[in-house]
Amino acid sequence: MSYRYDYEVITQWIAPGEKVLDLGCGDGSLLKHLGEVRQVQGYGVENDPDKLLACTRNGVNVIQMDMEKGLAGIEDGFFDHVIMSLSLQAMHNTQGILVEMLRVAREAVVSFPNFGYWRHRQSILNGRMPVSESLPHQWFNTPNVRFFTISDFDALCEMNGIAVRERLAFDEGKLILDEANFLASVAVYRLGRGA
Repeated sequence: MSYRYDYEVITQWIAPGEKVLDLGCGDGSLLKHLGEVRQVQGYGVENDPDKLLACTRNGVNVIQMDMEKGLAGIEDGFFDHVIMSLSLQAMHNTQGILVEMLRVAREAVVSFPNFGYWRHRQSILNGRMPVSESLPHQWFNTPNVRFFTISDFDALCEMNGIAVRERLAFDEGKLILDEANFLASVAVYRLGRGA
């Protein structure tokens, strides 16, 4: 498994033995990691046939599902945590999936690339769409359909009554404590239902 610092943050928020659902789980690397270090009962959701096969090879339980249609068939509160790591920006129905995540779990963990990051702003000022470690695709082949900043996401959570229980922001794996919307390339959130 290649190193992902967001995996380390997510691991700290997961208690041993929890039931975890990973949306857009890719090859199942995060669930495999959580199984090894937290002994979670994990399930992945993926729609790409090659990634489904990769999950199986990694020994990860995986469900084929189109997340744009919600998480039908999963009971309310069945999971302790539901995770969406660096996939939220690829969802058309952003608000719908956040509602569904907090329906099926007591907490949701999401990470996403911050389009407000200064290097991304600089790239656009120079006339080109940003390509970076957190945005590795060109504009013509990106899976991303939503381009939002940390400030945008904070506003969305407030507008939808979603409680931000914790937020960490990073640039090149280093924790950013000040001016995260400008200085951080990636953000990781721990979310809950609002009061």
